[in-house]
Amino acid sequence: MTDVLQLFVAGVSIGAIYALAAIGFVLLWQTSNTINFAQGEFVVLPAFVMVLFLTVFRLPFAAAFVATLLVSTLLLGLLVKKVLVDRLLRAGVLPLVIATIGLSMLIRYSLQQFWTPLALPFPAIFSRVPIRLGGVIVSPEELMNVLTAALVIGALQLFIRRTKLGWAMQAVAQNRGLASVLGINVSRLVALTFMLNAALTAVAAILIAPVYLVKYDLGIGLGLKAFYAAIIGGFNQIRGALLGGLLVGLVETYSAAYISNQFRDAFALVILIGVLLFKPEGLWGVREEWA
Repeated sequence: MTDVLQLFVAGVSIGAIYALAAIGFVLLWQTSNTINFAQGEFVVLPAFVMVLFLTVFRLPFAAAFVATLLVSTLLLGLLVKKVLVDRLLRAGVLPLVIATIGLSMLIRYSLQQFWTPLALPFPAIFSRVPIRLGGVIVSPEELMNVLTAALVIGALQLFIRRTKLGWAMQAVAQNRGLASVLGINVSRLVALTFMLNAALTAVAAILIAPVYLVKYDLGIGLGLKAFYAAIIGGFNQIRGALLGGLLVGLVETYSAAYISNQFRDAFALVILIGVLLFKPEGLWGVREEWA
């Protein structure tokens, strides 16, 4: 039983990070019908930027994080929206999907060629000295990763549900045409959504980098798992993305411990296919009617 609880903490810890990236998928889809297949690289690039600020510019950790957050929201949020989305949105979903796949490859191989193909160390943010909670031994890093992700997701939910900007985002998600008629600046709201997504991925980068190190190809698996999580939970519900992220993290952790570490990535895919077969809108998603 103790092992089960310890694995539960580990699974929730990594699942919370998947959830942060998965929520970005949902936000972008709801407001701009964009599926961002560069989401994994949107997590990796801020990690490299953070290393740059820490090791080259030698900024204190807090200042480096603020600078990384600023660079991420401007570069991966505002610039991507202006350069890619504004130009391709009218052409439909497929050109945007292809463009984001191209963007992911551009970021990945640019980091490999112009920075380093080697894994870079990242300072631990939280203590890794094990602590005992009842009969379970866990690290503060795991607990703080969960708490940080929970705080960020909670703040995002409050922003969406309790502020005028959040209400406007919900209106754009429901009906962009009607929202525009009501005087809502849809383009500005979509830009805000991209910046929020970039901020979420920056936080995910800071949490995951000490665990997996900073590698140019880390985004491949991370982006896919976040995508699985968004679909499993429901591609049109933030709470669904949260559920999906936690589920993928738990399935991955338990399957690696009790079945096969070699095929740990395959089990989340099995869950994904099962959900698509029996509940295509996702476990917590809302079925959408197509004209």
